[in-house]
Amino acid sequence: MGAGADRTERIRGWSLAAPPFVFALSLLAIPICTIMLFSFWTQDFLTLDRNLTLANYAEIATDPLYRQLLVRSILIAAGVTLATVLLAYPVAYFVSFHVPQERKSLWLFLITIPFWTSYLIRVFLWKVILGFNGVLNSALLGLGVIDEPLGWVLYNPTAVVITLAHSFAPFAILPIYVVLERIDRSLLEAGRDLGETRVTTFLRVTLPLSVPGIVAAVLIVFIPTIGDYVTPRLVGGPDGLMIANMIQTQFLRLNNAPMGAALSVVAMASVGFVAAIFTLALSRWLRAPR
Repeated sequence: MGAGADRTERIRGWSLAAPPFVFALSLLAIPICTIMLFSFWTQDFLTLDRNLTLANYAEIATDPLYRQLLVRSILIAAGVTLATVLLAYPVAYFVSFHVPQERKSLWLFLITIPFWTSYLIRVFLWKVILGFNGVLNSALLGLGVIDEPLGWVLYNPTAVVITLAHSFAPFAILPIYVVLERIDRSLLEAGRDLGETRVTTFLRVTLPLSVPGIVAAVLIVFIPTIGDYVTPRLVGGPDGLMIANMIQTQFLRLNNAPMGAALSVVAMASVGFVAAIFTLALSRWLRAPR
């Protein structure tokens, strides 16, 4: 009787898990497998050669342009992630530890305000702010800080980092805030009772306990940033273009879907490798004796 009940429960569990599993498989695994299959084909304008070959990967490995774009994309994504997390942590910490409980919902509501507007609108606003005659240069000129407009604040990797850091800030604030909210305040009081200062209590208690939120913020920001192609196109200029812009060009302008697919696979593999290295290094740091 017990075995029959267990079998019924397992069947019920599988029946509940099957629909979302099939849905996820259809929307994620199948497209990824299709892209990987495409990457082993070749295409000459409208002629698609389905013979399996490594020609696309060989070209990616030998052409310095692709390596340059990939390295630049990783560096820009890393810069965006670092800037976003460094700016997001103080905001999340302030809301969690210094804002009264009855007002935290209001602050979280304010943090999500950037999502009210279109992503393209936010990018264009930063283009206006950082432009040659934009808000930033006009303000600095009005204050007498500079004698002529700064030409290096737009159409370069710095502008891409600034724009993307603003766009992804809420994605970093929220996971860090959630983890900070779960920290037992009695642990902080115990640290203070043992003679720790506010700084050492933060470094030895709060910061280590908030690492899961930091990891989540890093992954949430880094992974989609490396695949962004709108912001680099609008504010990056020639020196700010990323690997996603080349993928878009291969698919839509050069009509070379296999090469675009191969670049996509290489980009996904690079993101996975960097994320795995970061997670492994962080886990070893957490396990290290102090």
